[in-house]
Amino acid sequence: MNLNQITIPSLDLSKSIPFYQSLGLLMIVEDLPHYARFKCPEGDSTFSIHLADKLPTGEGIHIYFEISNLDDYVNDLIRKGLVIEEMPNDKSWLWREARIKDPDLNQLILYYAGENRLNPPWRINPEF
Repeated sequence: MNLNQITIPSLDLSKSIPFYQSLGLLMIVEDLPHYARFKCPEGDSTFSIHLADKLPTGEGIHIYFEISNLDDYVNDLIRKGLVIEEMPNDKSWLWREARIKDPDLNQLILYYAGENRLNPPWRINPEF
């Protein structure tokens, strides 16, 4: 099994599409006003947004994008005028993270974990 795609809801794709393009995602499907799909610039994963009448309540959706040059990437986003909620910082779980919200207030965690993403020191089964 391979996780191929994540789809999230949006109230207004005309705001969401430019936001995700500014993050570097490459749009491969555009079916306005209902749907858009992007390819991640690295690997084969895709990410899509679909028009929704309402958004999830509570803490909402958290989306993680791993970026090897996180600090430079965040500085580029700032130069583009995007608001970073939490600047890159080292976490106790051995990841470096920054946070930003999309136009629908979904929480994006921009991070770099390297080897610790799949093999943290506390991993329970190294055979997988």
